[in-house]
Amino acid sequence: MKIVIIGGSGLIGSRLAARLREAGHEVVAASPSMGVNTLTGEGLDEALAGARVVVDVANSPSFEDQAALDFFATAGRNLLAAEVKAGVAHHIALSVVGTARLLDSGYFRAKQLQEDLIEASPVPYTIVQATQFFEFVGAIAASGVQDGVARLSDALIQPMAADDVATALAEVVTELPARGRIEIAGPEALPLDALVRRFFAATGDARKVVTDPGARYFGVQLDDRSLTPGSNPRLGAIRFDEWLARRAAA
Repeated sequence: MKIVIIGGSGLIGSRLAARLREAGHEVVAASPSMGVNTLTGEGLDEALAGARVVVDVANSPSFEDQAALDFFATAGRNLLAAEVKAGVAHHIALSVVGTARLLDSGYFRAKQLQEDLIEASPVPYTIVQATQFFEFVGAIAASGVQDGVARLSDALIQPMAADDVATALAEVVTELPARGRIEIAGPEALPLDALVRRFFAATGDARKVVTDPGARYFGVQLDDRSLTPGSNPRLGAIRFDEWLARRAAA
């Protein structure tokens, strides 16, 4: 089966491509560096010719409100139109758990628009909403740093490893379109401030973490539902401490 991965050279895309090739699929890892550009439409028709499944794991290069909105609007419309033309049978998109609860952030409003475009398209689809990745904990911590101190909410977060994200997406590729959303998450939930304390301790970061229930997450006021999945997510296997140990060993 031919599968096209949009954003196929990135953190998730490269891992997903490896898994799908090992399973015997024909995989096109599409990205601007490979001559496939969803913003301009360059190379899309050629890449999608004969494809049965398209997996979109591309992300906006900018988290600025308008830039992210422009990216997901333009890329989404171009990609879905090309899929209709190519007769793609299943569109799979990677999104974020809690997107509809995080709309005070321009980035998440852009992700919501992406999801809305997918739902309005005639292409059968599955939207895979994932929790935040372990690989992004450093950036999340940095977003809360003021005067050398990380001020972070104690709201629950249930992050997961990029390897588990790729494994979950590879499973969805083999399934029928859900025509809706499924959630994937890590195996444990813990407070955001505690997560960052563990990360700092493991990486030798001496900065202090201050618990601030009012601290915003990329502009959003958090509660325990903001960043955690519902009652029936698919759970990854890799725990945060295990990921930290692997990171240290590498």
